[in-house]
Amino acid sequence: MSRPRETDRRVRLVVTIVIGAAFVSIAVGQWQQGRGRSRRPPDRSEYPQWQIESEFAADVFTFVRIRYNSRGSVWDSRWDNDFPDADWNLSYRLQQLTSLQVDPNGKVLQLTDPELFHYPFIFILGTRDLVFSETEVAILRRYLSNGGFLMVDDFWAHEEWLRIREQMQRVFPDRPPRELSLGHEIFHIVYDLHEKPQVPSIQAWRRGWDFEYWHGETYGDEDPHFWGIHDDQGRVMVLLCHNNDLCDGWEREGEDTEYFHRYSEKWSYPMGINIITYVMTH
Repeated sequence: MSRPRETDRRVRLVVTIVIGAAFVSIAVGQWQQGRGRSRRPPDRSEYPQWQIESEFAADVFTFVRIRYNSRGSVWDSRWDNDFPDADWNLSYRLQQLTSLQVDPNGKVLQLTDPELFHYPFIFILGTRDLVFSETEVAILRRYLSNGGFLMVDDFWAHEEWLRIREQMQRVFPDRPPRELSLGHEIFHIVYDLHEKPQVPSIQAWRRGWDFEYWHGETYGDEDPHFWGIHDDQGRVMVLLCHNNDLCDGWEREGEDTEYFHRYSEKWSYPMGINIITYVMTH
């Protein structure tokens, strides 16, 4: 199965080591160490850092966040929502809980950056006002068709679903998203999840987590949905995490012990690790 050509050697090596980590257990008492922050700018020195083993210097997993142009200005329709805390924390948990060698800093790229094809995983969120340019549509189609993977998170209710579906239809007019059943391996590949995760933002949770209040509509559907766009071999190349804010569980892990145990530990990290393991083994 093809991948972005530049990643072939790197991906083969990482796949070899991650399989041995498929049943790493979570040491609950070690998960929350005060990571996360108040609303001041983050200081990288306050977050875990580590050294990559020299023999894996060119063979690490890198969390790549996509910077995109948006017509919106509100906090939840920006490419940098939950950045960089979510990226740093998830990278640390991957390094800690699996055998992956992980870049501690991650990357931010535009879809037009030639470096895009060096990495098998990219992440987008805050898509309320997302509109790809024609150039971005063509590049994203080529990236995904060559083996790349896109995760889209933190979009809610009907209007935001229509927005991301519209943009993905421009990328793949003949490949409509199909909802993944709970039986799909992405929910079981490392951590065996017995229901589909749903993670509210920490602000919504603190204020009572009323879906209609926070998202303005229900259409009778407040449930989490995981939509996949598949290639010809059945590989999920796009995962759309609808009615979810998994990345807030990564970003906010150190801010509230109850939120951490209820969402970060139970859902956000296990699902994040499952998704990335799926990417690196398919």
